[in-house]
Order: sequence, then C-alpha cells, then structure tokens
Amino acid sequence: MIDEIPALSFTGTVDRALVHRAAVAEVFVTDSAQLSGNQFLVAAQLPRVHGYYSDHVTSPAAYDPLLLLEVFRQAGIQATHRYMNAPLRSSYIFDGCDLRIHSHSALGIGALPGEVLMRGTIIEEKTRKGVLCGGLMEIDATIGGRPVASVLFDFRWIPSETWRALRSRMRSTLQQEASRAYHTDRRLAPAVVGRRSTENVVLADATVHGREVHAQVVVDQAHPALFDHPLDHIPGAVIFESLRQTSLYTAHELFGLSPRGLAVSRCRTTFSRIGEFELPTDCRAVVLGSSTPNQLDLELSLTQEGDEIASADISLVTTRPLIGYPVPAAEAAALV
Repeated sequence: MIDEIPALSFTGTVDRALVHRAAVAEVFVTDSAQLSGNQFLVAAQLPRVHGYYSDHVTSPAAYDPLLLLEVFRQAGIQATHRYMNAPLRSSYIFDGCDLRIHSHSALGIGALPGEVLMRGTIIEEKTRKGVLCGGLMEIDATIGGRPVASVLFDFRWIPSETWRALRSRMRSTLQQEASRAYHTDRRLAPAVVGRRSTENVVLADATVHGREVHAQVVVDQAHPALFDHPLDHIPGAVIFESLRQTSLYTAHELFGLSPRGLAVSRCRTTFSRIGEFELPTDCRAVVLGSSTPNQLDLELSLTQEGDEIASADISLVTTRPLIGYPVPAAEAAALV
C-alpha cells in the first residue's frame, strides 16, 4: 500500500528520452520522486483507449496487464536515469522479469484515465569494474489506492556505443539463410488470441500436439506500438505478446476456454539470447495443469532454429470456475 507519499503530478508526461520512447503518445509515466537511496515513487496515467493495449475481447473492458508491464518498464528505466545515474545514451538488457497481477477487478476501465502510483525498491546493485551497471528492482503499483500489480526486473545497461559494437560482432557471424521457410503471414483469427484487429495478432500457423501448442511468431517491424522506434533485435514487447497469445490459444484449443474471460495473472520470463529478425521464431506452450479451480498454468519457450531465446511460466485466470478443466498438474501429462 502506498500512503503518505509526496504529491506526484499527473498533468503531463516525463521527457520521452527518460523512458526510451520515440512517440510522446507512448509515454505513460508522469512524475517521480526519490524516497531514499534505494526507494522511489512513480506516477503514471493509463490511456482508456489505445490502438494496441485496448484491442482486446475481454469483457468487461479492463486495462491490459501488458500495459502495466510497459508502465513498470518505463518507471524502472527512468528511475535508473534519475536515481542510479545511468547515462541517457545507454542500452538496456533485461535478463528476467516476474509480473504479478494482484487484482483484476482494480484494472477495470472507469470514466477517467487510470492513475497509477508505484513504489520501487532497488534490492540489489550490479557493478562492472567498480561501476554501477544494473540491478534487481521491485516495483509495486496501486490504482485508486488498491494494490493491483507488482514486478521484479533483473536488468543491466551498457553504453550505446558498446551495444552497437557488440551487435555488429554478433550479426557478423549470424547465419543469414534460415534452414526452413518463414511463415506466410497466415495470422491466426484475432478472436482465438483475444484480439479484435488482425494487425495486433503476432502468431501464425499454430498447431496442437497433444498437450502442447506450437506457433510461429509474426515480427511486424511496422507495428507502431510494438516497434515505437527502429531496433536491431526482437523487442521484449513482441516476446511478451507472443507468450500471452500462445497461452490464450492453448486455453482455447485444448480446453475450449474463451479469451473473453481469461487474463494473465502471472508472467515470469527469463531471456537467454537476443532474438534476430533474420531467423524464424517459434513459440511452444506446454500445459502444466491447474493450481486453483479458475487458473491454468503453462510453460512456454521461444526458439530460433532450435536455440531458446526466452522461456516463461504463465498463469491465466478466469472470473468463473472451470468445469472439469484444467486438470491437476499431476494429471496434465496424460493429455494426448
């Protein structure tokens, strides 16, 4: 709970450079204040309508958990610049992320834009040759005084010039010719992954194999939200969306669950390699089972030519009990 805090402003956004955005419309953080050496507060405003974050079939309408994740990302990055002295000309590497949604009812969209208050704690600092270069950061968020979500980031930053040199070396050894053909952009029907617009679908050619689902990831570099600015790699936003959509598709195909009544309650992700544009990207989901009557737990991985670039444990929840499914984790292996 955040109480007795300095008054933070919601009247305008922070400088877009502080949150690494090109479009002012994609900046959600509005203010921040430092509480102590390792604690800070951040304010953000959630848009009631957004071409990407609002494009869901969820009923009733609610703020997207991945919008909260983007707000957390912006809050964390601007805090490193303001309170950890990270240079503005830095490139960030996220090694891990653990997002938890504590109250989906608190994400309901009201008559005014949602105002988010966040308290961040730098719980560990990383150094390289005695120079601060990253850490572990925990951030908790409330909306209207109600605890709504939290995240744990494991991150590093390096000078942008160093990043460009590193990427140049990596890409010089990249096998440009993939061993198989790319997908043909046969994107899945929007409704089966919880979307209304085909433009926001990032999966194609999905297939079911027993208790597993395999899908190819569509990396659309022209997407204005997933690619706010040009990049030399597949961004986290595309990875998170592909993980979410694969989870929803799995719930729909294996259990007949409508994405209208499903939402992400947890997404714990580890990043192991940089995703390259030149290589086909696959997402695989395996059903683990159910830890509660209204929850489905899945294990996912993203690969390029057999090499894992990210893995995740995702939990989906529904507002109504699931009759008969999902099955307990011990019985999930029997699904064929």
